[in-house]
Amino acid sequence: MGYLVSIVMSIVHKLTKLKQVRPENLKPINLKTYNLSYAKVEQLTTLKYTNIVADTKYIFVTGGVVSSLGKGIISSSIGKLLQARGYKITIQKFDPYINIDPGTLNPYEHGECYVTADGMETDLDLGHYERFTGIQTTRANSMTTGRIYKSVIDKERRGDYLGKTIQVVPHITDEIKRCIKYLGTKGQYDFVITEIGGTIGDIESAPFLEAIRQLRWEMGRNAINIHLTYVPYLKAAGELKTKPTQHSVKELQSVGIQPDILVLRTEKHLSDGVRMKVASFCNVDLECVVQSEDLPSIYEVPVSMQQQGLDAAILRKLGIPVGETPALGPWKSYLERRRNAKEEVHIGLVGKYDLQDAYKSIRESLLHAGVYNDRKTVITYINSEHITKENVAEKLAGQDGILICPGFGHRGIEGKIIAAQYTREHDIPTFGICLGMQMMVIEFARNVLGYQDADSREMDEKTTHNVIDIMEDQKNISNMGGTMRLGAYECVLRQGSRTQTIYNAEEIKERHRHRYEFNNQYIKEYEQNGMQCVGRNPESDLIEIVEIPELKWYIGTQFHPEYQSTVLKPHPLFLDFVKTCINK
Repeated sequence: MGYLVSIVMSIVHKLTKLKQVRPENLKPINLKTYNLSYAKVEQLTTLKYTNIVADTKYIFVTGGVVSSLGKGIISSSIGKLLQARGYKITIQKFDPYINIDPGTLNPYEHGECYVTADGMETDLDLGHYERFTGIQTTRANSMTTGRIYKSVIDKERRGDYLGKTIQVVPHITDEIKRCIKYLGTKGQYDFVITEIGGTIGDIESAPFLEAIRQLRWEMGRNAINIHLTYVPYLKAAGELKTKPTQHSVKELQSVGIQPDILVLRTEKHLSDGVRMKVASFCNVDLECVVQSEDLPSIYEVPVSMQQQGLDAAILRKLGIPVGETPALGPWKSYLERRRNAKEEVHIGLVGKYDLQDAYKSIRESLLHAGVYNDRKTVITYINSEHITKENVAEKLAGQDGILICPGFGHRGIEGKIIAAQYTREHDIPTFGICLGMQMMVIEFARNVLGYQDADSREMDEKTTHNVIDIMEDQKNISNMGGTMRLGAYECVLRQGSRTQTIYNAEEIKERHRHRYEFNNQYIKEYEQNGMQCVGRNPESDLIEIVEIPELKWYIGTQFHPEYQSTVLKPHPLFLDFVKTCINK
């Protein structure tokens, strides 16, 4: 009965939309968007009215069987392919966990916390979105169950619901739908790609799936679902098994969603027979069953998806002319340089996490810089907890350069300070980011300025030489989440400094995520002894960059430059750092 009601409601909605197709309601036709010539439009508009209107199309990406299949990479690849066809796209992530944002999550649980230009702490997948497509995401591109419920509860407290009983359906699902459609209504996008975190069958995902089900009926042909599943290979049997995919699709169908396209994650190449079997059992067209094999690099995925016609299948499902396949020239040039890079450059990451996802953006930025320097970047994770004065030479041996990683808390900081001292005294190219920069500042105060108790207020509130101190407007903040200095801030560079030469600009804008700052009371002492404060915020006069010009490359940034490095536009600091490591 509910199924019939849904069909009737969909028909009513579509009839209502047809009534709105009047000359005064038609939007201008974007010929580039639809790959149409004027002659073709004239042919299509022989009727009195035409409904070729540039409505925003919605692509929902879901996952099944297991987590970590790469929904973020597939979403980014879809965005890249549609972008290459001339469409304006954006990508958003809906995470089912109840945290307001991942800012307070342990990186071991959720990997890196990414920060948008407008200061939102988000899931690391937004970093993939930006690196693949070059778009700039905002707080509207990231949503969690916690934010959804908070918004609904705030409205209920204000009386916005006029005394109604607040329920998951329709109030929570309506809020999810509002957030999904927000970017499409505000940003003039051709496509909004929405990735739903978690796995089909998770309890916390249920409201998001119900919201998608409703939207697909309401939007008709303007929305499709792409479902990513896993096809395991059983070594003992010597067979690929499609049953997990079938069960995942059945689970999705049980909540009223029929996938339009299936992306099969696999470690072994799938034959056409396997794809036909999946298509038959899951009610999906054969051309809409594509495979995502293990590849040498995540940046190979868009090319693989294009070769299998994923972007063409999406356009056909949405009723859009396919047109010619774009060449992806610059992207393929990057991949070619990556394949041809045989010589290695070795970079050691000194931090407290033995987990690559904890430093995901840094890792990718170094890889980008290596390719553009025609080198293969080999990254070694060096746990700062295990570094001592006795073993630091051994721990850092064989590295062409050292990057001292960001982080929070006491754990592993002494090892970072020891590493900074060793690289400074032995003139090894060194890059410190956020807390890494602060450890370089503390080390310099202890071993050059002679302040043996120099420290950060974060680590030692009683230190008499607080070279790193808390910001004045942060002193009375008790909440941990979302209360730091977050997002993009301007920075003025000192003319003639190494950093200014690298950027080739006088003013820059970079993203921050921290609460403690360089103490300006010590600027004169630092500069008289060789560490220059070459970047400042023009409004607050806070120090953003320090460097020691006499060394090959010894630069620390309070901001996170890794957030702005993309495949086609690598960050200048990382480019120059890797170049120096090669030439040293």
